[in-house]
Amino acid sequence: MSFLCATAGFPQTEKDSVKLARDTSSVLEMRSIKEDLGQKYSGPEFNYDVKDGEAQNLLERFLKWFFDLLADTFGFNVNPGVLKILEYIIYVLMGALAIYFLVKFLIRENMSSIFTKKSTAIIDIDLSSEHIEKVDLDAMIRAALDQRDYRLAVRYQYLRVLKVLSQKSLIDWHYEKTNSDYKREIEAPRIRSLFEEVSYLYDYIWYGEQSIDEAKYKKAQTRFVALRNLLPE
Repeated sequence: MSFLCATAGFPQTEKDSVKLARDTSSVLEMRSIKEDLGQKYSGPEFNYDVKDGEAQNLLERFLKWFFDLLADTFGFNVNPGVLKILEYIIYVLMGALAIYFLVKFLIRENMSSIFTKKSTAIIDIDLSSEHIEKVDLDAMIRAALDQRDYRLAVRYQYLRVLKVLSQKSLIDWHYEKTNSDYKREIEAPRIRSLFEEVSYLYDYIWYGEQSIDEAKYKKAQTRFVALRNLLPE
């Protein structure tokens, strides 16, 4: 305590004081941001929210390439946020398409057909290399019915109608012709009307991939028989 009192009594010397240098520089100048600064740094290279180069996946690269092409051609730019929304929409559509094909596959295939080998006794015919009049469609219909493949039997029933029409010179058969082509060639109104009816059944069952049982097959068969009975001997 006496030491503090003793030192407090000494006067402060020049060595103990700190002199501050006086700032003699000019007055600070106030600067403002130029109005065109936003335009100067508005290019895509300054957009750090959008991935570029190796960071982009294939879809992102395609969308960027496509809209860059539109920008170069028509002179307008698409907001990066719009590109991201389009990307999500495409992902949703791709997912929905994958689910659609999966469900369709599961509906068509039962558990036994997945784990067992399908029968190869019935082989579809290649009409591009063989004329329809040379094909034994009666035997193919019987084989399809033996295996209870009623949908395939309807297909052979329809081809047999075309075969008979060709044999009787009511149509000029060719494998590239359509049902409408054959309908225009048939002159008899009643035959043409029944042919249109069996053509609809065939398209609905075969190309519509409709699964039918024996009862539905016999009902469709009556229309094929009615058409054949109308044909001249």
